[in-house]
Amino acid sequence: MIVKYYGDPITKDSHAIMLCGPTPRDDKTTSWRPEALAILQDLGYDGIVYVPEPKNQIPVFNNKNAQRTWERDCCLNSNVILFWVPRTFPAMLGLTTNIEFGYWLKKKKCVYGRPDGAYRTDYLDWLYNLEYQQKPCNSLAELLRQAVKISKEC
Repeated sequence: MIVKYYGDPITKDSHAIMLCGPTPRDDKTTSWRPEALAILQDLGYDGIVYVPEPKNQIPVFNNKNAQRTWERDCCLNSNVILFWVPRTFPAMLGLTTNIEFGYWLKKKKCVYGRPDGAYRTDYLDWLYNLEYQQKPCNSLAELLRQAVKISKEC
């Protein structure tokens, strides 16, 4: 598995998963992405994983447009865009996630999940069911298993 963090070069390889969803905005909130990487490692995933967070908490972009461009390019170069939305109020609202979810959903390469009880995800649930005829996954491990399976099929 090759992990690419903010600022790392984007590989033109379709065997890739982009980890979209809320990112902690303070040092008191734990990111869900390290757990996701550990699960992918345990699953034996052998592709690229794009992590839209700075490696070692060191910011690498000097403006928001460079960051947004990197994230968009990762999505374009991934065959699976995973949305895990462990939304809590007020620590991890994931407001940008709402926009990204709606934007990428029609590309038909998304998988989506959120823990039971996640704050205000009912509209995301409804859209996902409407577009994919599936209910959201409520387990990060199961969502990652789906992502790996789809990634290998493409």
